Parts: sequence; C-alpha cells; structure tokens
Amino acid sequence: MLDKRGLWPQSDRMMTPLFQVALGGAIGASARYLTGNAVTRWLGHGFPAGTLVVNILGSFLMGVLVVALARKGGQAAAPFLMTGLLGGFTTFSAFSLDAVTLYERGQVVAASGYVVGSVVLSLAGLVAGLLVARMVLT
Repeated sequence: MLDKRGLWPQSDRMMTPLFQVALGGAIGASARYLTGNAVTRWLGHGFPAGTLVVNILGSFLMGVLVVALARKGGQAAAPFLMTGLLGGFTTFSAFSLDAVTLYERGQVVAASGYVVGSVVLSLAGLVAGLLVARMVLT
C-alpha cells in the first residue's frame, strides 16, 4: 500500500528486499572490481581475463546458490545473494541461470535462441550505443 500521497510503500516488508538487493549489489560490485583488477594484474592486459573470470565465477556461484537455497529453504536470502550480490558481481550469472533453466525444462530451442540472441543482440546494442554516442557527442 502507498502512503496518502501515493509516493511510498507503507509496509516495511515491501522495502526489505530492495534494501537487501542494494546492499548485495554494493558488495558484489566491489567484489567484481577487486577480482577483475587482481586477475588483470596477475595475467596482464590484452585479453579481458578479469571479466572472463568474474563471469565464470559468478555463474558457478549462481549454480551453487540455486541448489543451496532450494535445499536449505533459504529463499528469503535470494534477493541479497542472487539479485544483489551476484547481480552486482556479474549479470552473466543471471543469464547463465536463465539459459540452463530453459534447457532443463526441455526448451532447447528457446534456450539456444536465448543464448545466441542475448550475445548477438547485446553486442549489437553496444555497437549501436557506441555509434549513437559518437554521433551525438562528437
């Protein structure tokens, strides 16, 4: 329910997941920065190894959390851990979870389309953003 002006939820229960996501996101983004920099210092520049490691590690951790939360009944921690922490660490983990979930449901064509479409359209979106920004900001 909103307050009398309709601006803010009255129930603290509605805001708790938002704060969990925000806190987890801050921690996850900081962890991404530190991990990416450490890997880059270790392996050097020239290849985005830091990003690759973050994406693989985030996807691995997402898999661990999906099983752990399902088996231990910890769904209340999902906003903090999955959306916040891993979302801040890498959105690739959410992409990986969605793709595998489609596959495990037997929706192989949808999973394949999602993977190919996500990669190709995300790259196209980046290129389009670069082109627009270069035209507008030049």
